[in-house]
Amino acid sequence: MPTVPRLPRPYLEKLLASSPDIIVAADRKGTIIFYNDGARSTLCYTPDEVLGQHVSRLYPDLAEARKVMSAMRAGYGEPPGQAKNYETVFVTKNGTRVPVAISGGITRDDQGAEVGSVGFAKDLRDIRRHDQLALLGEVAVSLAHEINNPLEVIVNNLNLLEGHVAKVSSDADFIVESERLDSIHAALGRIQGIVSKLSELAQGAEYATREYLPGTQMTDLRAQRGSGVVERHAAGEASDRVLSGIRILVVDDDLGVCQSLRDLLTQEGCTVIVATGGREALKRLETTTVDLVLSDVVMPDLDGYELFKLVRERHTGVPVVLMTAFHFDKDHIIKRSRMAGVEDVIYKKPIDPPRLREIIKRHARRPEAAVG
Repeated sequence: MPTVPRLPRPYLEKLLASSPDIIVAADRKGTIIFYNDGARSTLCYTPDEVLGQHVSRLYPDLAEARKVMSAMRAGYGEPPGQAKNYETVFVTKNGTRVPVAISGGITRDDQGAEVGSVGFAKDLRDIRRHDQLALLGEVAVSLAHEINNPLEVIVNNLNLLEGHVAKVSSDADFIVESERLDSIHAALGRIQGIVSKLSELAQGAEYATREYLPGTQMTDLRAQRGSGVVERHAAGEASDRVLSGIRILVVDDDLGVCQSLRDLLTQEGCTVIVATGGREALKRLETTTVDLVLSDVVMPDLDGYELFKLVRERHTGVPVVLMTAFHFDKDHIIKRSRMAGVEDVIYKKPIDPPRLREIIKRHARRPEAAVG
């Protein structure tokens, strides 16, 4: 049988010495006998400062060093005498604590006697920073969704209130109240701009920082001038009678969104029923004829795509329009729905009322054409 070639010992030692990971070996007494370039660049000690020193110098205290040795002897994720990805902490020369994952084991001589140990340690700071950024991205998306739903309720009711104020106020009072309503619209626009910025950051957009307090930086979430403005129709504008009589089923797991859309569309002359979930919507459709289904995308029981497919199968000709408070389509619900033929998608709640009216006019069946 041919002999398998092996790396010469000096070459192997050179590879270990130049590794970017931390590699430290100690003898049976815990004295450091090998300390590579990766350890030097991470822990900032020169070889002269640690070779011949006790290995506990690299740990917060002696107890932590003993924990690592105990894990190796008992076997951590590996048979006794070895450890795999055992998490501990090293301390740099300047006192910085560095989280690491150590893999290594007990070294033995030809007779099996313990002569020392060797550890290969991975600096976890970049990995944990990446995990934190991924978590912050998920938090940003969830935050956008949770803020946009109540914003939808506020904007819808504000539009209703504005119309009511126009009807009941004198000209002088209306000027004053309009200024107050304008300031509310402006503040809502700023909130929407911040939410949009958060969602963009979650998708990897570039961002800037600014000083919040001396020595403290904060992410600049201020929207660009002109963005995040809540579009509005003129106060007291007459209802669009083109929508009069159109029957709409509004589906959203947020009851506040359902109720505010119902009130807004009722003012336009529509007949509106609501459902707080996909399955409830299907039950409503069994007993009620509608001209349009306006559905949320993300719901606990059925998502917008699943509801759209079932409506198309069971109620031929009923158009479905999706609306979402999310700023990106993580699960490709909207993409799949569009490919399957969904009528339209309203991105980003709060919904702009004029655009909502145009979408309803474009897609809703006329009541006289529906078979009830």
